Amino acid sequence: MSELIYTRILLKLSGEALVGEGSYGIDPQILGRLAKEIAGLVQAGTQIGLVIGGGNIFRGASLAAVGLGRVTGDHMGMLATVMNALAMQDALENLQIQSRVMSALKIGQVCEEYSQRRAIRHLNNGVVTLFAAGTGNPFFTTDSAASLRAIEINAQLLIKATKVNGIYSADPLKNPSACFYPKLTYTRAIQENLQVMDAAALVMCRDHSIPLRVLNIHDSGALLQVLTGADVGSLVTT
Repeated sequence: MSELIYTRILLKLSGEALVGEGSYGIDPQILGRLAKEIAGLVQAGTQIGLVIGGGNIFRGASLAAVGLGRVTGDHMGMLATVMNALAMQDALENLQIQSRVMSALKIGQVCEEYSQRRAIRHLNNGVVTLFAAGTGNPFFTTDSAASLRAIEINAQLLIKATKVNGIYSADPLKNPSACFYPKLTYTRAIQENLQVMDAAALVMCRDHSIPLRVLNIHDSGALLQVLTGADVGSLVTT
């Protein structure tokens, strides 16, 4: 195997990645496949921080759109990310991969409270560290949480794994003529409103010079290819 270019990453998965063929919830087969991909990265020597969205269960903004208070909806969305993180933790530990869930909300009977110093100790010990409950604040997305945690753990790369193979000028699933961007700057992504991540997340990555790689989570082996230097998906840099 080629030498690893990145030895500590923050991986951001959408909650929808866990759904499979259903419309909501967690597909055990998809969960198991993703856990095996992550286990492979750990066995290759990569330290992994992981953020999973909650859109497969609850999405705060969507709940607010149908009349629920935005703060309440966002808190429900945060709890959904905890549920996803616990599911992934269990799947990883079934593969003999040590993992810990750290929550930005205080729910000590379920998982650890987030601490930057403790998170780095976990990573140094080869423990997959799952960051749940977003930033702990309403109105902030899990994209922002992923950028924040990437900065706090000194990640060398932030990977956003989606349902498409990179960044396009429009949704390629809706517009087949959308233009693919193999590489671009954070400034361009923000100015053109490319919906890579929310603006706050992009600005944090830009200001802290953390590269962002966007790829298709369903492309088996893509994560390991990226860590060994392959040009997979789209790359956003300063």
